[in-house]
Amino acid sequence: QVQLAESGGGLVQAGGSLRLSCAASVRTFGSYSMAWFRQAPAKEREFVAGITWKGGSTYYADSVKGRFTISRDNALNTVSLQMNNLQPEDTAVYYCNAQPIVVPKRDQYGVHYWGKGTLVTVSS
Repeated sequence: QVQLAESGGGLVQAGGSLRLSCAASVRTFGSYSMAWFRQAPAKEREFVAGITWKGGSTYYADSVKGRFTISRDNALNTVSLQMNNLQPEDTAVYYCNAQPIVVPKRDQYGVHYWGKGTLVTVSS
């Protein structure tokens, strides 16, 4: 039903920036809220940022607020995550997420579609 593909991960030094992108293969991209989650080694997957159907509202985890920006382009079926001032604790596999609801949930219950993930490594 929904296929997601992330790109843009890599290795950066602390203080650097990366921009992640997610391409969605779905008929009605505008009917899905989108989000980014991440999972660090030995940790549970956690919510990072989310955006509503048409991009009118955004949501961020406290740990990334002010540094990360989520955006979407419904004409291109893409969602992006601009990550600035990256820190070693941001090192994780980042996953694109789609939910058939207006406001994305921060938990992993209910209907969630996932990409395969892209690795972000931040060196000190």
